[in-house]
Amino acid sequence: MFKYKQLLKYHINYHSNYQIISEICSYFNVISMPLISKKGNSMPESPIRKLTPFADKAKKQGKHIYHLNIGQPDIKTPKEALDAVKNNTLDILAYSHSAGIESFRMKLANYYSKHKIDVTPENIIITTGGSEALIFTMGSITDPGDEIIVPEPFYANYYSFSQQSNVKVVPVTSTLENGFSLPSIESFEKLITHKTKAILICNPGNPTGYLYSKEEISQLASIAIKHDLFLISDEVYREFVYDDIEHYSILQEKELEKHAIVIDSVSKRYSMCGARIGCLISKNEDVVKTAMKFAQARLSPPTYAQIASEAALDVPDSYYTDTINEYKSRRDTLIHELNKIPNVKVATPRGAFYCIVELPILDSDHFSQWLLDQFDIANETVMLAPASGFYSTPNTGKNQVRIAYVLNKKDLKKAIFILKSALEKYITLWN
Repeated sequence: MFKYKQLLKYHINYHSNYQIISEICSYFNVISMPLISKKGNSMPESPIRKLTPFADKAKKQGKHIYHLNIGQPDIKTPKEALDAVKNNTLDILAYSHSAGIESFRMKLANYYSKHKIDVTPENIIITTGGSEALIFTMGSITDPGDEIIVPEPFYANYYSFSQQSNVKVVPVTSTLENGFSLPSIESFEKLITHKTKAILICNPGNPTGYLYSKEEISQLASIAIKHDLFLISDEVYREFVYDDIEHYSILQEKELEKHAIVIDSVSKRYSMCGARIGCLISKNEDVVKTAMKFAQARLSPPTYAQIASEAALDVPDSYYTDTINEYKSRRDTLIHELNKIPNVKVATPRGAFYCIVELPILDSDHFSQWLLDQFDIANETVMLAPASGFYSTPNTGKNQVRIAYVLNKKDLKKAIFILKSALEKYITLWN
């Protein structure tokens, strides 16, 4: 009887015909069974972290893993940020303002002005990571059943955040063949309905590394204005642009002020992922006023992390220059090594520190798990992020992976050598 009740619980959790389920419950004399929500069951696993149990097992077996799966920089956090916490003399670790510490918001406004973005502290709400800024944004501008158009592949958590808000992600697909550039304006307009509330982009892009041009941003701005939509831009990788190209923010589009919402974070810029400090920026007073309600509901962002983040803004320009030069060198190393592998395709990223790589395999989920579970060279292997989790369209990206080039060049070369050897063996076994 127990196994039938367990099977019943599975069907209750994953299906929605509650009249039939109620009758089955009565038949099996199941009086009470707390149910997981449909929202909870529809939450996707992270394509970046879902293979962690296999990685943990491999490590316990003594294997060394080269992590190409996650964007955790190995660049040192600025000393200014760490010292601001170490040397702080606070007697009480109190709440901050719900919008964030005022001096921090003032310094952020000055930072943006250096990047030709004219905002005030009142346009900025400090959040617990860029993730919370996105959740606040969706909560502020959408109702259940509304739609947001997102070029895919996209940062996987966009889908998770939309599920939390009961919002539908409507994908418009970009392709490796054209470097993941902006899909045609016509393809966006075909998807716009009365339920469409916004277009969401990541610039530079995670997972593609694509950097949108000024012309492409202007095209998106024209659509947003024409159809009275919000344009949300996740700009957490703003500093990471290469090949002498400048980043162009949606906040630089003057006609877009009431439509533009920018998401930002200190996580990557200052190698402070654990600080969990981000921000929401908009010149639309109604958006900021509404987002503040969500900010007040969670009381305040963490105080020490704000202190560290504010201090990080004092780093000299050489910090950015050195960091960008290092990542450009790593990018060039990665692309050079990948191009040596037969039948592997990759577009050269112009920003961030990610790229989508097409492999000569059928199922990157299976391959990525096999790498951790069954393959090694001298007790070393690599961990990848299967790319299907970065697409919303079913059965897309099945032969692709995302690679984060956050390792030093020596380790990158070793990791790609292992990947090449693994592909040779895997293809003989499975393809």
